[in-house]
Amino acid sequence: MVTVEDIGKRVEDDEGRVGILRDVIPDYEDPAELPWRRRKQPIAFLGPEQGGREWLVPPGHVERLETQA
Repeated sequence: MVTVEDIGKRVEDDEGRVGILRDVIPDYEDPAELPWRRRKQPIAFLGPEQGGREWLVPPGHVERLETQA
């Protein structure tokens, strides 16, 4: 699981997608949902390493990749 301390680090989600952790919001509400269907949930924002469309994943489904020396 990732935390705010991992922001800016390389991470991998459960589907094998690798990216950079952009943010972790513990009480995110999806603005695309109708107001009465919104619920607060923890969400991690990940961005592709080479740029592109960001994706959202629960933080428990993301692991930090260790850097090799």
